[in-house]
Amino acid sequence: MPDDKIMALPQELLILGAAVKTGMVEALRQYTTYTTLVEKLNLNPRAVWMVLEALVDLGYVTKQGETVTLSEETRKMIYDPAAPNYVGFAFMHRYNLIRSWVQLPEIMTSGQLATRDQDPENTRYFMEAMRHGAEKSAPVIAEYLLADPDKGMRVLDIGGGPLIYGSAFSARGAKVTVLDLPPVVQLMQEKADKAGITLFPGDFNLGLPSGPFDLVYLGSICHIFGETENRELFKKVSQVLVTGGNIAIVDMVRGTNPYAAVFGVNMLVGTVNGGTWTLDQYTEWLTSAGFRDVKFNELAGRQIITAVNN
Repeated sequence: MPDDKIMALPQELLILGAAVKTGMVEALRQYTTYTTLVEKLNLNPRAVWMVLEALVDLGYVTKQGETVTLSEETRKMIYDPAAPNYVGFAFMHRYNLIRSWVQLPEIMTSGQLATRDQDPENTRYFMEAMRHGAEKSAPVIAEYLLADPDKGMRVLDIGGGPLIYGSAFSARGAKVTVLDLPPVVQLMQEKADKAGITLFPGDFNLGLPSGPFDLVYLGSICHIFGETENRELFKKVSQVLVTGGNIAIVDMVRGTNPYAAVFGVNMLVGTVNGGTWTLDQYTEWLTSAGFRDVKFNELAGRQIITAVNN
């Protein structure tokens, strides 16, 4: 609803994000000085001074004379997975979203995607954001979908590169295969090996691992694509599922979630034809692909659609 609070600029995030992108945050893991940062990172002296002073006042950096370094709380927040306030670089995904969203007027005119920088670190930022958002919901959803932990179900997690849901399925006795793009697989291979999860590099639009599987999980996948791609994906899923196997879709469902329409604009900014879809659309696509008993539920703050393969 209309609220003048929307006028507030996310200045703190923009300052911290810029410090990450320019290498300042990484450099500040060591004790250093203003002058060293300027010379080492080839930055503007006045800009470094302004941003550092802001980071000091915001509590991200501590200063003693000319010496500066990350504060202890910042170190824990970004670099210590065991810390209660740990988020890693998940906040950088939101920083990148802001940079895309400010192009919305041009996108509305041209219909083209927002331009993005090609920083390879963006993949890691995205993965950390997905991990941070899923950590609380994953065990609950895994328990709901794998009611019998001793059954040893075969699970395919499509696009599950962050391994949060895959790890939750594995913890309940499932044999888990995760399909994701090659750069993601390369990034997560070591962690997958330790968790006993099989990583399969590929594009699910081109094909899926042959299986067969008892459960295919689609977490935050369907909003990336339009009707044609989702229909085809559901058909592919049906072909690798056993008869009576289940498909599970976790996504924002338009018409049932007040934020789904807003998130649809995020897909306008970042995808060719993605969006958020209604329960009626999902039901029709699933039924056409050979599924039955379509059900909708809400668990751990997530919306989940399940169906049974004929």
